[in-house]
Formats: sequence, structure tokens, C-alpha cells
Amino acid sequence: MIEVKGLTKYYGPIAAVDDVSFRVESGEILGFLGPNAAGKTTTMRILTGFSPPTSGTAMIEGFDIARNPIEVKRRVGYLPENVPLYGEMLVSSFLRYVAEVKGIARSSRTREVNLAMERCGVAHMATRLIANLSKGYRQRVGLAQALLGNPPVLILDEPTVGLDPQQIIEIRQMIKDLAKEHTVLLSTHILPEVTMICQRVLIINRGRIVAQDSMENLVGGPKATYEIELGAPDGRVLPLLQSIDGVEKVSDEGGGRFMVQGPSDGAWREGLSRAVVEAGYGLRTLRERGRTLEDIFVAAVTSDVGERP
Repeated sequence: MIEVKGLTKYYGPIAAVDDVSFRVESGEILGFLGPNAAGKTTTMRILTGFSPPTSGTAMIEGFDIARNPIEVKRRVGYLPENVPLYGEMLVSSFLRYVAEVKGIARSSRTREVNLAMERCGVAHMATRLIANLSKGYRQRVGLAQALLGNPPVLILDEPTVGLDPQQIIEIRQMIKDLAKEHTVLLSTHILPEVTMICQRVLIINRGRIVAQDSMENLVGGPKATYEIELGAPDGRVLPLLQSIDGVEKVSDEGGGRFMVQGPSDGAWREGLSRAVVEAGYGLRTLRERGRTLEDIFVAAVTSDVGERP
């Protein structure tokens, strides 16, 4: 379990992380999203003990990151965005070295290393030099080192970057399986990946949380996008659609197609179609398009622009 309260990190006068609070329950996968320089990596570095916070607290499995840093490190498996590997070492030798650093008992190291390699699909690469591996396999070795010791909390920064499509499918399934016995904080820029494997989403922008909720609530939500196709549009259509009560945004897609954002409500949808027909336009199609995580991400990030000094 991860519990963060009021976490703040300043670099000089700049707040990289600004009063961030969230909680990740045991067995949960939380998608941690945000544009570049939003504060994701800084937050993860604080949680893993690589960087101290300026203020605020964080608990990992009941241990405070500031008061019990060693106990926290024993309970966290961390895959950073740029995996620190020793290219001159064999895969198996590197993982045995990491197992020793993590304090895994000598009698258990071989078993732990073999299990981690098997789970990450690198067992057949055990005697290969890390420097000679493809980027995808180096990423798998990095994931294997995070799993050594079976830590209850996994913090994964871009775990599928550099993998081929088949490997991505396998790693995603592995992460879903890991949630049966681990708490997972997953940072990625691949939004469909979050949709497929995360139960909850947290979006951070310029150091602050701008949205967090379950996937179900975020994607369902009270708003929707409607696709309208008209038979004989003219220059009056756009002002008409924009004037309808409840419409938030209208875009002309060309060819008589328009995208309208408004309430996800059946009665409102009927009112929209009635307004178009009564204005004398031939309504060919009107369908509600479900909100995507991309829609939510863009809306959350852009709405935050200009709100801070």
C-alpha cells in the first residue's frame, strides 16, 4: 500500500511536485499520467528513496520514507525510465548481484534469480552480455531486477518502452497478474495501456494533481462527444450548434460532419437532433462517441493551463 500526503519538492524556486496526495491500495494498479516535466518521475524518485521531499509525507506498507528508508527500499521494486544496467555483466550475474545488494539470503538467490528471469522472459538470455541485448530485452532485465525479492510494492516507469508488440502484450498481462499480490504504481505515455490494465488513474500537470478517479468514473462521466453528419450544411450550422444550451465545444470535421461536446443524456441528445432538424438541415447520423482516456487527459491538462502564476 502507498499513502502520500502533501508531498512537495522544490528545485530552487520551482515546485516540481506541489502538495500531491493520493493512495494506492494493496492489489491495485494505479496509472500515473502526465505530460513531460509534470512531476511524475520526481514523485517516483521520492517514493523510492532516491530524492528527499521538501515537505509532506509518504508511507510504503506502513513505513515512512524519511524515517525508515531502508525498510521502504526492502518493500519496493523500482523500474526507472532509464534502466541502470551494467553492460559488461551477464544477465544472470547482474541479477545475482542485485539479489545480493537487496539482502536476499544466499540460499535463496539462485531460485529468486531464476524465477525473475522466467517471469520476464529472459531465462534463455541468462549467459548473454547485457551490452549485447536489444533494448527490449534490456527493459526485461530491468523489470526482472525490480521483481527480485518479491517486493509488495512495484513502481514502474515506462515498463513497456522499446518492446515489440508481442512483448508488450506479455508484459501487460504480467503486470495484471502481479497485481494479485503486489501494489503497482505505473507511469506510461501509452494511454491505451492504462485503459487496459489500470483500475484507477491519476493525472499530474506542473506538479499538481489535476484529475484522479477510477477508470469507470473517468470514462463514463457526465459528458459525451456526439458525431453529427448533415446532408446540406452551410455557414449557419456552426453558430446554431454553438448556441444550443449545454454545448461546450463544436468542431467542423469537414464533409458535413461535426463533433459536439455536451451532456451524456438521452433527453439532451434528442433536443440536439430536434434543433438541427427544425433548422432545416438533413440529419443523416447522430451518434454518441464514448469518451476516451485521451479526451480526459487532454481536457485535464489543458484546463490547468493559466490557472497558476
